[in-house]
Amino acid sequence: MTFVRNVISIILGGGRGTRLFPLTHVRSKPAVPLGGKYRLVDIPISNCVNSGINKVFVVTQYNSASLNRHVNQTYRFGIFNEGFVDILAAEQTPESGSWFAGTADAVRRCERHLNGYQVDMALILSGDQIYRMDYRKVIEQHLSNQADLTVCVIPVAVDKAGSFGVLRMGRDGRLSEFHEKPSDPAVIERLKLPPEAYAAFGGSAERPLMASMGIYLFNLSALREMLEDEEKIDFGKDVIPGALDRYRVFGFPFDGYWEDIGTISAFYTANLDLTKREPEFTFFDSQFPIYTHPRFLPASRIRNCRIEESVVAEGCSIFDARIGSSIIGIRSVIRDADLDGTLMMGADYYDESPDSLDIRLGVGGGTVIRRAIVDKNARIGRNVKVLNPQRHTHFNGDVQGQPYYIRDGIVIIPKDSRIPDGTEI
Repeated sequence: MTFVRNVISIILGGGRGTRLFPLTHVRSKPAVPLGGKYRLVDIPISNCVNSGINKVFVVTQYNSASLNRHVNQTYRFGIFNEGFVDILAAEQTPESGSWFAGTADAVRRCERHLNGYQVDMALILSGDQIYRMDYRKVIEQHLSNQADLTVCVIPVAVDKAGSFGVLRMGRDGRLSEFHEKPSDPAVIERLKLPPEAYAAFGGSAERPLMASMGIYLFNLSALREMLEDEEKIDFGKDVIPGALDRYRVFGFPFDGYWEDIGTISAFYTANLDLTKREPEFTFFDSQFPIYTHPRFLPASRIRNCRIEESVVAEGCSIFDARIGSSIIGIRSVIRDADLDGTLMMGADYYDESPDSLDIRLGVGGGTVIRRAIVDKNARIGRNVKVLNPQRHTHFNGDVQGQPYYIRDGIVIIPKDSRIPDGTEI
């Protein structure tokens, strides 16, 4: 399919990611580890590669060092391939010395870097979503409709309307209305799909609304015209609603798994879903693989353990442990511990410290962890209890002088933390 040569992809690195704090305290949202060995940004980049789109920019702004390093170390197409995955960092220019103000503003400020490439379509993606999509199908429909803009959409329930950009689609798929996070019941009722359109667009009585996925395919000429008004800083709030009367805007219904990682709860649930017998999203797909940085780690060592419904990445050392419904990330070390419902992100290095060190990298003997996220390079001592017995839903450890946080009832041990022996959380 030669038409993919005419497409360039722009992956937005997101803002401060405050709802994913403290995972975003030292990294951007797309750089957050996923599934034991991946990063969130690997999802859209892999979708591009698998779809034949090999011109990709990743736009970064906040806490971008680890994301830049990961992208630069991972995605190299070689000297005999015209493809690239490059970083576009927020920068001061003669026209502007401020940060990006929104999604559309970020693309507007980076648009000049698209000059010189022989492309006529721009695919705008988010760097913090989990899904598997063949973008060639979107491009085919876009060309068939002679569209200026195609918005990828999914059906959602009425009670989810306040979290999405919700739109109205005609029988031909053309959009006539777009409302960002609507709350007016009359507007929501008007946007519902008629029952006879459920089959065509994937809707149902339980999910009668069509919502934007934040995935947009623009004709490059139309994109440049839409971004001329510098007052329009966000695609969902400003650009798309204003384009409906002037341009041909269509929806592309998507019927697969899709999760927007906006909160700790959503991130935790999406990860732990990977441990199920039949997960909604899986990395086990040889036809449409998800790529990441090749680390050349040894196979994991597991001795005298009971492990149920869990995922264990490479390079781990797990001895005398009991693990259930958990993700164990790369280079993890677990000694005589009990983990359940735990997302352990692993480590960036192997601990060369002597056994006599007070708190070694990983999880020490006699420790019990339930419903928690353990970020990278954490050192959790012996006989630690991470149980949240008071069932707190929110706790800021930095305010209380404690080395942990709680979000949505999930305990989070931040990156590089040290939890002394006998601590009870």
